[in-house]
Amino acid sequence: MFVTPLIAAPMAGGTTTPELALATHGAGAFPFAAGGYRTAEQLATHIAPLRAAGMDFGVNLFVPRPFPLGADESAALATYRTQLLATARRYGTEVPGTVLAEDDPKVQDFWAEKVDLLLADPVSMVSFTFGLAPAPVVARLQKVGTRVMASVTSVAEALAAVETGVDALLVQHANAGGHTAAFLSGPTNSSATLPELISAVRDAVKLPIVGAGGIAGAEDVKAVLAAGAEAAALGTALLRTDESGARTLHKDALADPAYTATVMTRAFTGKLARALVNDFVRDHSGSAPEAYPEVHFLTAPLRAAASAANDPRALNLWAGTGWKSAKSGPAAAVVEGFLKGLS
Repeated sequence: MFVTPLIAAPMAGGTTTPELALATHGAGAFPFAAGGYRTAEQLATHIAPLRAAGMDFGVNLFVPRPFPLGADESAALATYRTQLLATARRYGTEVPGTVLAEDDPKVQDFWAEKVDLLLADPVSMVSFTFGLAPAPVVARLQKVGTRVMASVTSVAEALAAVETGVDALLVQHANAGGHTAAFLSGPTNSSATLPELISAVRDAVKLPIVGAGGIAGAEDVKAVLAAGAEAAALGTALLRTDESGARTLHKDALADPAYTATVMTRAFTGKLARALVNDFVRDHSGSAPEAYPEVHFLTAPLRAAASAANDPRALNLWAGTGWKSAKSGPAAAVVEGFLKGLS
């Protein structure tokens, strides 16, 4: 399915730029554009340079939550908003007082509009995260010539994905930076390595697999391929590159020895995500509710104000466990370095 063992992972929020996708493709990786947090119009503009280049690429979409927040989650969200007020005052901003309705296009991440865009003007591959696209959506995409990939974090999620008819799986380990793709609750084998997780999924399903999470060097890619994956996805490894759209504060933090650990936290968005440990993580991880994307909207002004103040203490510094290996410079050099290590 993949002509290269390297995938440039989609990093939403502006990190994956058209320039990053073009550079990684030119160096030999298969790039994904990040559709999350974009309207359909913004996504069309984002991928226009990739279409113009005549290259194969994928688009990643967030699957919206299929049910409204429960009463307990709503109450916890209100409490969390109160707890954020002190941080907001510190940065001279406000916490939004209104919770958007469940059917608001922003809460749905403009799902229907973006699916329609990709049906009307297909791309090589579409991947989904945070949940499973309904089987009819998968079938409609395949009918227009698009391959479909689901992001999973366990054997149970892989089996559920197979039932929707997808063509491939991205198997994400908890070592990955940013948001977990997990969508099923229940026990997980947290002690398993990424190769072990891939092997377990490979034994359960017979679809092509991409491995993701903590890929810091060529040896990690080799282990993923040996476990049965067709390719490995690079995310954090590309964060500090010239073409990355990550904030300078974020790039600098990844190279700052003052940061010594990452942790999974709901503090920034309400969904578990791996980030460097900073003041915001320490202050709010214990009380942040499981309420995505509502928490994301609550903290957005705080994060923007911290960025404007050139203060990383309240920023979502997403980072996988291999963050110390992330290099600055051209993205092509990073991809070429991985490929050279595989030869």
